[in-house]
Amino acid sequence: MRAVADSDHSRGNDMASDFSFDVVSKPDMQEVKNALQQVEREIGTRYDFKGSVSEVELEGEKLKLHSDDEFRLTALVDVLQSKLVRRGVDLKFFEYGKIEAASKGTVRQDVTIKVGIPAEKAKQIAKMIRDEGFKAQAQIQEEQVRVSSKSKDELQKVIAFLKGASLDLPLQFVNYR
Repeated sequence: MRAVADSDHSRGNDMASDFSFDVVSKPDMQEVKNALQQVEREIGTRYDFKGSVSEVELEGEKLKLHSDDEFRLTALVDVLQSKLVRRGVDLKFFEYGKIEAASKGTVRQDVTIKVGIPAEKAKQIAKMIRDEGFKAQAQIQEEQVRVSSKSKDELQKVIAFLKGASLDLPLQFVNYR
């Protein structure tokens, strides 16, 4: 009976003393949608877009840009980026495809919204945490990295380290417990 009580006690201790957070990379899609609404309003009122077919559509995790010509498409991208930045959405989430000819002499461009941490970046983040000598473990879980430690202070140091690292990937730190 005593052995069972000891194992229960030690298991309970491990759970209470481990803290963790998840490193993720995903934009706030509500803010992206809000920015797109602002883009539509601005296109409707700006003189340089008067009579233009310029539009931005959100389809899943892609934006479809469509305009009269490359000049107006470039202006459309500028408006889009300014609205995204103003709403706090990092521009590193967006990967612009090449400009293609569309029907009736117009042009289009697809923009991919990058969601999740690619496997090679996740491995790089886990390796950076190990190499830096933190008393924390990093586990890759699909498109995120879970970092756990017995010390909240250690986790704070890992977050500060990752914020300062140049990963060319916008990171968020969620599920801190």
